[in-house]
Amino acid sequence: MLMTTAIAIEDVRREVRILQALAGHRNLIHFYDAFEDDDNVYIVMELCQGGELLDRILSRGGKFNEDESKNVMLQILNVVAFCHLQGVMHRDLKPENFLLKAKDDDSQLKAIDFGLSDFLKPDEKLNDIVGSAYYVAPEVLLRSYSTEADVWSVGVIAYILLCGCRPFWARTESGIFRAVLKTVPSFIEPPWPSLSPLAKDFVQSLLNKDPRKRLTAAQALCHPWIRDHEGVEVPIDVRILRSLKAYTLSSPLRKASLRALSKTLTTDDLFYLKKQFKHLAQDNTEHVTIESIKKLPAPKLEFEEFCAATVCVHQLEAFDRWEQHARCAYEIFDKNGNRAIVIEELASELGLGPSVPLHAVLNDWIRHTDGMLSFHGFVKLLHGVSNRNKMKL
Repeated sequence: MLMTTAIAIEDVRREVRILQALAGHRNLIHFYDAFEDDDNVYIVMELCQGGELLDRILSRGGKFNEDESKNVMLQILNVVAFCHLQGVMHRDLKPENFLLKAKDDDSQLKAIDFGLSDFLKPDEKLNDIVGSAYYVAPEVLLRSYSTEADVWSVGVIAYILLCGCRPFWARTESGIFRAVLKTVPSFIEPPWPSLSPLAKDFVQSLLNKDPRKRLTAAQALCHPWIRDHEGVEVPIDVRILRSLKAYTLSSPLRKASLRALSKTLTTDDLFYLKKQFKHLAQDNTEHVTIESIKKLPAPKLEFEEFCAATVCVHQLEAFDRWEQHARCAYEIFDKNGNRAIVIEELASELGLGPSVPLHAVLNDWIRHTDGMLSFHGFVKLLHGVSNRNKMKL
């Protein structure tokens, strides 16, 4: 690899550091060593003789059946979840960047080409536009994105596997970008009507334009379409760790609202949370100790409170049943946790400063009949207030 500029040299060195950090996953190209002289960097990696996943797709006429697609998806999602847990975002996931170890039909996939990848802190956002046009996520084009953008790219791959064409297409790169931002992929044309409703739902869950509502890689492995497929293992989800940290910093009022919401979760929602709870519970006990997670305080959470800590409000909002969820949760909260609230207390809960016109902003959050939290206020409390919304307020 010829070294030309200081930036190119640093890019290659970063790729080597990333390969070293990710060593050990079965669906990731094995890195042996790197050597450097005055002109070149030499990276020694395992030999894969099965060609690119793209070549396999083209040789099959562009279509895999659902079981074959599941085989590919579980491998891709596993390695993507692993990368995200290690604090690495790939940023260029596409069929060309997955090699088959051997030439057989059921050969193992290996993720390659981490040249555009980068290390990412838990709450960090990236802003440079990188990746391949057909696979780039909307938020990348809007210059504010995190690991969810990788999952969008996986969704594009899933769409191609199942129907043989791209979900977003145009003759120019700018046209593709417009399609990614504005259009909704078609699930009407053949072969979609002949595929299972769960397959369609799986792909739609990955191609949600709102990254907050998009499934994570680990959650996608818990989707009913794929979770019972042979060989599926659900890894620890980095989102769970972020949620636990945020929950420990929440006020008693918000914790009570999240506990009420968690009581409305469905069997499918709980499937994912049970998998995550089992990963994090130590010594096969019935509690999760947060002591070992990112040096957090050490409260013990039973499964019920673990669900409250890790329920994702934005993802539930993406479902048709959200209104029912919220109404049912509010009834539980109103019965067990609602109490008289003063505007100033609510402002403190949301971290609003003295310069915000509290009564004008928060007046409709409180029921005028008894001073308790209204349904509108309850839903807003579930979401919390982001820094961006604070600025708007």
